[in-house]
Amino acid sequence: MHPVMKPALRRGWRDRETVQFGMTPAHAQTLGPMDPATGDFLDLLNGTRGLPLLREEGRRMRLTAGHVDTLLARLTRAGLVDDARGGGPAADALRARTDVLRRLRPDLAALSLTTAEPGAALARLAARRALRVQVRGAGRVGAPLASALSAAGVGEIDVRDVGRVEPWDVAPGGLPAESLGQRRETAARAAVRRAAPDHPPRRTHSPGSGSGTGTGAQDPGLSLVILTPRDDVAVHAPDPAEAEPLMTSGTPHLYAGVVEGTGVVGPLVLPGESGCARCLHLDRGDRDPAWPQLTAQWRCARARRTGACDLTLATAVAGLAAAHALAFLDGESPSSTGTRWEVSAPGLNWHARPVRPHPACGCGAADRPKQEHSSTGGEARATMAVQRPSTERRRKAGATRPTGTWRAHV
Repeated sequence: MHPVMKPALRRGWRDRETVQFGMTPAHAQTLGPMDPATGDFLDLLNGTRGLPLLREEGRRMRLTAGHVDTLLARLTRAGLVDDARGGGPAADALRARTDVLRRLRPDLAALSLTTAEPGAALARLAARRALRVQVRGAGRVGAPLASALSAAGVGEIDVRDVGRVEPWDVAPGGLPAESLGQRRETAARAAVRRAAPDHPPRRTHSPGSGSGTGTGAQDPGLSLVILTPRDDVAVHAPDPAEAEPLMTSGTPHLYAGVVEGTGVVGPLVLPGESGCARCLHLDRGDRDPAWPQLTAQWRCARARRTGACDLTLATAVAGLAAAHALAFLDGESPSSTGTRWEVSAPGLNWHARPVRPHPACGCGAADRPKQEHSSTGGEARATMAVQRPSTERRRKAGATRPTGTWRAHV
């Protein structure tokens, strides 16, 4: 291990004996009491020295080997130390790609804030390169979302859509004006390639997994499917039939879009674990007897029109949906799991609307034991000055989604 203080956290002294790492309530921690020699020793934790050399440097500063080891252990438990050479073989391979790593340096710093184990941040970033995500829909939400995931280091983004690029499809970070008239699918995939920090080798897929409008549920290596329909009815009332192959194969999927000035992110559906599109419809039908009749009319409307989709709202939805997708792919449990987040103009306040498992739905989520997740952390750490988010719902650091279809019941 070559310890390095995480550069993402700014350091400041609260007094002569207490140092604070980080500025925001979500990540700020304090460490003390600390003598001047120990404070100077922190400057040596820059990733260039291994433990033996650090102990030797500590002795020169009149710090015992035991003191050095205790300090490093305390900093490590607090999640303040990274390993400049850790992360495993995949991290080593990414570390060798200095051009790529420079592009992803801000992403790496962000991951270091949510991973405690030394080397885990780079391990997660490297693991993204082996993942494959499918985005269905290449409009003002889908195309920028796909590009954002590609720029964040996800190895392969498969975009599916039909038709050709219309003037109202153009959006920053998504489909450019030069793509007008091109096939949406082709233009979106080109945007994804432009956004990628590098081009990992593509895997060979089965004959039925090529481009087209099929479900793609049988494609090998799908870690997540994101549904970003351009049709506003499909955003407001997602069709359970479209997700049926995903439910059958156990493929996680996330919904996102804009409908009548309202942005929607979620739910993230874990088949067999969380509420699905059919649960949503059944619940709405219970609360509103006219719901089935209304959805049938909306879907069968003859007139095709351009729906209300504010560009800035669509950009915000794309960014938040990409963040939720990355959190899931990195092994976390984002708040969109079984929940729709909605924001409407002009107030722009986000609201969470739970999508509860319905007992009449065949997805099986309602049969699972209910799990309670506390919004506050468990035991306080000795080095914490500010309450940090709950780690109850976090998975083991580095436990990224495996390449291949993830099944909730496995």
